[in-house]
Amino acid sequence: MAAFTYEAINAQGLESSGVIHAPDTFAATDLLQARGLLPRSLAERAAAGETGVGSRFKRVKPKSLQIFARQLATMIEAGVSVVAALVTLEEQTNDSYLSQTIADVRSDVESGVVFSRALARHPKVFNRLFVSMVEAGESSGTLDTVLDRVATQIEKETQLKRRVRGAMVYPAVVLSFATLVLIFMLLFIVPVFVDVFADLGGELPKPTQIVMGASNMLRGYWFIIFPTLIVLALGLRKLKRTEQGRRSWDRFKLKVPMKIGDVVQKVALARFSRSLSTLVAAGVDIIQALEITGATAGNYVIESSLADVRTRVHEGARISDPLIEDSVFPPMVGQMVKIGEETGELDKMLGKIADFYEDEVDASIHALTSIIEPILMIGVGIMVGTIVIAMYLPMFKLLTLIE
Repeated sequence: MAAFTYEAINAQGLESSGVIHAPDTFAATDLLQARGLLPRSLAERAAAGETGVGSRFKRVKPKSLQIFARQLATMIEAGVSVVAALVTLEEQTNDSYLSQTIADVRSDVESGVVFSRALARHPKVFNRLFVSMVEAGESSGTLDTVLDRVATQIEKETQLKRRVRGAMVYPAVVLSFATLVLIFMLLFIVPVFVDVFADLGGELPKPTQIVMGASNMLRGYWFIIFPTLIVLALGLRKLKRTEQGRRSWDRFKLKVPMKIGDVVQKVALARFSRSLSTLVAAGVDIIQALEITGATAGNYVIESSLADVRTRVHEGARISDPLIEDSVFPPMVGQMVKIGEETGELDKMLGKIADFYEDEVDASIHALTSIIEPILMIGVGIMVGTIVIAMYLPMFKLLTLIE
């Protein structure tokens, strides 16, 4: 159900304005006329997060969303109505964007829209997993329990992302600093030696010639090189967002050496297990749960495999059968899912798989960091040392050059 802003006049000629909710423009006009109002203007209002140029850059922090879900679950469990709970949360939240979204959701619910559908109108804030779980909670009468599970899901996923990003900070800082040092040396340090060598004359060593050539090219064509690199980076980023580009990139990430591909796979498996466990525990239909899990897995290879699993399950197979047969999933995943199906505790088994792989991610990241640190130091040393040696090699022939 859409929201429409209107300006209208009543039978006494008094003007009024506001927001009305209706399936379409014609229904909104009929509702206004039923209230004795003659609409002068009527325009559909986009959902929060869809209006304005700047809104496209707005995001709700996972922490804010987690607190919203947890507090809403607590109030509903205490017997507070959804509308009253939303009014309270709208006033209490410190996130202005989330507050506006909650206001829109509350307005929809007050007009008779089902809570899950009201959330679905804001896909930038509430993803499919969130909406589907709320829908399942509404159907089963366990909305408070489901919202609490949603909060736990957001918390676990945030922790996983924080671990991975934390491991990437050190290499990114070192590489950025090394790149800046390299550019600085080529732009400002090497030219000093170039002038000295030009005055001395003679033939310079090959390494020195290469470094001087790189310096001359960077100084002479920086206005071409730097924009080209920026355009190339933006082009690759855009390519990654295409279907074919995403497929290639996700396959490549799983094959990166030095345990990087291993970490990527474990992160995807932990996310898949945690999401499917949460959905199954909430009572979401297994076919729909597999579809949502595939869409939120974060890796095309895992998504493709889950699509095959969903097809097989739809045909009557057990979930564990295609998981065991697919090489993307380690044997342990299929076996534990099989045990969960046989014991009727699939959600708990999937939760244990998620816990296992989250711990494995920690161990793999620690191992990866211990490997990357010395390699980075060696790489930076070779990069800077090469320039320094190339510049000082002619000094060893200084007497020869002078003669």
